[in-house]
Amino acid sequence: MRSSLFKLPFWCLGVLTLAGCAVGPNYQRPAVNAPAGFRDPSSVAELRRVDATNHVSTNSFADLPWWGVFKDPVLQELVRTALTNNYDLRITLTRMDQARALQAQVRSQFLPQAGYVGEANHGRNEYLSLPTPNGGQTTDSYLGGFEALWEIDLWGRVRRMNEAARANFMASQENRRTVMISVVSDVASTYFELLELDDQLAIARRTRDSYERTYKLFADRHAAGVASKLELSRAKLALASVSANIPEIERQIVLKENEFNMLLGLNPGPVPRTSTLLAQELPLEIPVGLPSTLLERRPDLRAVEQPVRAANAGIGVAVGDFFPRIGLTTFYGGTSTELGNLTSSGANTWSAAANAVGPLFTGGRLTGHYREAKAAWEEAKLQYQDTALGAFREVSDALTSHRKFDEERAQQAEAVNAGRDAVAVATDRYKEGKASYYEVLEAQQQLFPAENALSQIEAGRRLAVVQLYKALGGGWSLKDSEWTGMSAQVSSSRNPGATAH
Repeated sequence: MRSSLFKLPFWCLGVLTLAGCAVGPNYQRPAVNAPAGFRDPSSVAELRRVDATNHVSTNSFADLPWWGVFKDPVLQELVRTALTNNYDLRITLTRMDQARALQAQVRSQFLPQAGYVGEANHGRNEYLSLPTPNGGQTTDSYLGGFEALWEIDLWGRVRRMNEAARANFMASQENRRTVMISVVSDVASTYFELLELDDQLAIARRTRDSYERTYKLFADRHAAGVASKLELSRAKLALASVSANIPEIERQIVLKENEFNMLLGLNPGPVPRTSTLLAQELPLEIPVGLPSTLLERRPDLRAVEQPVRAANAGIGVAVGDFFPRIGLTTFYGGTSTELGNLTSSGANTWSAAANAVGPLFTGGRLTGHYREAKAAWEEAKLQYQDTALGAFREVSDALTSHRKFDEERAQQAEAVNAGRDAVAVATDRYKEGKASYYEVLEAQQQLFPAENALSQIEAGRRLAVVQLYKALGGGWSLKDSEWTGMSAQVSSSRNPGATAH
């Protein structure tokens, strides 16, 4: 019986070592209360669309690569430039390199640490184990050799540390993907905003020309004694007011171009564009997929999950601190009073030792560390759940905006057409003497803001698509090398019918 009891600890040691047990809880993804569908009544049919096998369709707009969404060749080239030069992305790459290096540092603790040592001494009574060692004489001593130490990860403390370091590295990779989709979205959004400003500038110049014709008409009638000075002054006021908008829009264009070049990692300058806002294609259909798949697609959600994994591993590290640390140390070398004899066989020295170090009383330090780790895990879990909730909201916001902008555009387009007709009719009536100058100016003054509002709606429609693509984790299936290395023309051919006017 005593023999069996004596062997039991060694049997347990072998089982624990071979099984690779690690103290602390194993990681499980925090529960997220994902809705059954995104909040958008008009999209319920899409979310519940059933295929031939009676399974709910999980197709998503996010499955498309970015060049399958943004068809403008100029915009595609600008996106590639940004993905190469953008400083935020380059900074993220350096952070990923740091995280990789930190992981390598932690992973090294799995292996024995070996080094060398050399020592030379000259003195009297160097070692005080005797009253007068070496007969009280002044002597020399030399020591040289190699030493190694290794902590046996019996409880899995080092494994948990490595798990946390790997999670931090994975988070840096996901952060890089987050920045990549953000760069694509920001470039597309800024490009559409720039085209909107171009459109507003064209509207302002077209309105100015219209007001100039009206002013000339009033001036001619005033010169003929038919129109009053008031009519001419009101026409001049309207012309000057619209003309004053042009320099402001031009200023905004320059500022937007400078902002755009910042995204491209370039100095301030003009931004090439050969298209107009209305020429930008919009997707014919935008399936969003299921909310639960958002947890897998969005890189920012995958990134914020990694700190939860790291914090979970941190609990294991804190638990491991309660257990003894068992290590092995070895030394091989030589020692001699003569430097020339240091490598002789008679000077050889070696040692092998095992040690165990564990806590007895720490005044609550280890308990405090454990509680801190638990609280850090709880914080990371709540942060993940909060980010997931925000992601559901962003998709719903973008989806609703996309639907409502379409409805608003139809009404505003009718208003613009009606305003143009009103200007034409009022001008003809004025020429025929059937209407006052007030009708002409009023019609023109109503048309200008209506056209601007339509331009803003058209831009909003495209910005909503960009926001939805980003919110859904667009391009999630692309490999890193495919973000900039694949030709847009080739890739577009692989996704026929992805977009339409």
